[in-house]
This record gives sequence, C-alpha cells and structure tokens, in this order.
Amino acid sequence: MLLAEVAAQGPSKFHTFDVFMILFTILILVGVIRLLRAPQKNKFAIGFGAVSLLVFIISDYAMVMHWLS
Repeated sequence: MLLAEVAAQGPSKFHTFDVFMILFTILILVGVIRLLRAPQKNKFAIGFGAVSLLVFIISDYAMVMHWLS
C-alpha cells in the first residue's frame, strides 16, 4: 500500500548525480583548506579553488532548494 502511494506522488526530485555534487564540494573544501594551511602558499591555486568552491556551494544550495520545493 505504501509503495502505491509513493508511486502516485510522481517522480522523485532526487538524482544520483546529487550525491556526486556534494562529494565534489567536500573534496574541493578539503583541497582549499590544505592549500591555506600549506607553508608555501600558491595564490593561483587558492583563488581557483575558492572560486570553484563558491560555484559548487551555490549549485548545492540550488539543488537542495529544488529537493525541498
């Protein structure tokens, strides 16, 4: 009975790729933290990582808002 109710609700808003987006965001975050803690700073890598992290955080936010809508 429960499966019939779930099937009647329509397709899920969650996709398998969403998990990879969150994992990539965590991976980029770890990379940026490691770059910031390194004794010899690579400014280009820190900037590139920070911009990438910002883009992924914004896309993760949009993804979660889509789940909740």
